[in-house]
Amino acid sequence: MRYTNPETLVADFVTRGFVALAPESLGVSTGLHERIFELERRARAERKRITAALIPEVLDIINAPGVVEACERLAGRDWAVVPFTHNAPYLSDAFDQWWHKDDNGPYNMRKARHHHAIQIELLYYPQAVREDMGPTAIIPYSQYWTFNHEENHDNFAGADHLDFDYIMEGMDRIAVSGEHSNYDREDIRLQRTAHDERMRDAIRKTGWPLVAPFEIGPLRAGSVVLCSHNLFHRRNHRRDDWKTWAANPRFMWRFWLYRTTEPEAGDAPEVEWRGADVDPMTGIELGEAVATSAPVWRYQDHWLRSGRPPPKVERAAETAIPRLYARGDASEPTRIAAAYELASVADESSAVAALGEGLASDRESVRRAATYGLVALGEAATPTLLEAVVSPVRWVRKAGAFGLGAAGAPTAEILRALRERLLDDESVYVRSVAADALGCLARRAAARDREEEVLTACCDALIDSLKREKNRLAMNVAQNRSIKFVRPTDDCDVCEGIGVDYREQRFEQVRSVVRENALWSMVILATHLPALDERAVRMLESIVREDTNVFAVGLAMDTLNRAGRLSEAMLQWSPIADRESLSRCRRTLDVRVLQRAG
Repeated sequence: MRYTNPETLVADFVTRGFVALAPESLGVSTGLHERIFELERRARAERKRITAALIPEVLDIINAPGVVEACERLAGRDWAVVPFTHNAPYLSDAFDQWWHKDDNGPYNMRKARHHHAIQIELLYYPQAVREDMGPTAIIPYSQYWTFNHEENHDNFAGADHLDFDYIMEGMDRIAVSGEHSNYDREDIRLQRTAHDERMRDAIRKTGWPLVAPFEIGPLRAGSVVLCSHNLFHRRNHRRDDWKTWAANPRFMWRFWLYRTTEPEAGDAPEVEWRGADVDPMTGIELGEAVATSAPVWRYQDHWLRSGRPPPKVERAAETAIPRLYARGDASEPTRIAAAYELASVADESSAVAALGEGLASDRESVRRAATYGLVALGEAATPTLLEAVVSPVRWVRKAGAFGLGAAGAPTAEILRALRERLLDDESVYVRSVAADALGCLARRAAARDREEEVLTACCDALIDSLKREKNRLAMNVAQNRSIKFVRPTDDCDVCEGIGVDYREQRFEQVRSVVRENALWSMVILATHLPALDERAVRMLESIVREDTNVFAVGLAMDTLNRAGRLSEAMLQWSPIADRESLSRCRRTLDVRVLQRAG
């Protein structure tokens, strides 16, 4: 597989949704990859839980010069690592996962999806990956399209699914290859099994432009892949001789990264999206299908390079409005592209009016497209979003809060509106989006003259929320069902995620989507504030010392670390610490302290 040219890194990520870094570009020795692989193989043989605490050498990968440089171009300076989630190695084996998008928070926590490069996934392969070793399977060009989830329970638990019937029929529990497979070995090798066909058919049925299955491989030992967090993907079965698997495992480490700073201001020349006829990395034919995605790519590329929307174009708004209301799942790209087209027209008032009407639609697919269009419109959408955030319809309030965080002018009026939604809204979902929105607002305010005033107000609102919000027993536990089948309740109208305690007596299988999003935003605030006030520090210290939610503890530790207030003694308050997130801070504890942490 071709590795990414640094000159096209941003454009490739914006369009295709993933890039691949060659091992020699990381700035670390090849011996490091060999050591990590051997330590993993030994730990697996001894049935040990593989983490960065067991193999701290993996911290040298996520902090390697070439990795940091690439991630800074895509996720900004001082990017953070989501603590206690999927930051551990994955094996490929005999089974196929279903096509899905990962949830936008720790372990199946539903959040509104940002089209901006807010969250990316870092995949690291310490050993070579042959084509038949179960390379990670993805759907390039799928990151901007999805399905309804607000009242579609197939997608309720955070991970949007391309073929939910695959799970319902139990195909994910049937061995595709290996000792217990019923398929012919030649059919496995040539990808002719019913599982392989099911995967290809699910993509064909979307009707979306450019999407096609792709396996990330072959790869050399030490390769790193950076993916949009919104890309459809799945675990892939191995196709080689199963008798060799134990001696030759295919490991993959996955880290979730998120943005804490805005893109740096700069020039962003226009890009000609109608370039090559074929994507040189994936072999996907581009052709006329590029036209549907080009308005989205144009905006995202310009924002990532400059932090601003692209220049307006002379185009009639009326031509895009009918496409905003196109019907059916196959028309998702059409609706989204129409919304971005409206955001780009010179007649801003017409665009605001059209997108505002779309936001009030009773169709979720139209509201979703209109929301992204208003975000792309920028601060001109503020009055429309302020009206939406007080709507009697919770889904419109959710969209209004999301939009104000992503694009609203950082004013006292917006701060009041988001604070009210965070503290007083009856919907857990709306409160969680408001918590995330305050972090986004603070991140954008940090690039302006009113930085400390806005950041302090955001911090006050988030700390007040943390005083009110309580953890709840995880839905999968409370409802005694798989996380894929949990349902909203009178107490919570959104999936709060699977319960994880890591077998530590201190922790419980509890979650709070609002608390976790508030702490996520506190990490962003601590990246920019000169100092946290004592009220915030006391709250964070109490979470580290007492909270039974492991994700809350991890985020609170990262916040204190970035504020320069995390001591070695505090690390002992929790039986485990997330080394990955703590190692990513300018003001981090000395690495020797982290090595002593649990």
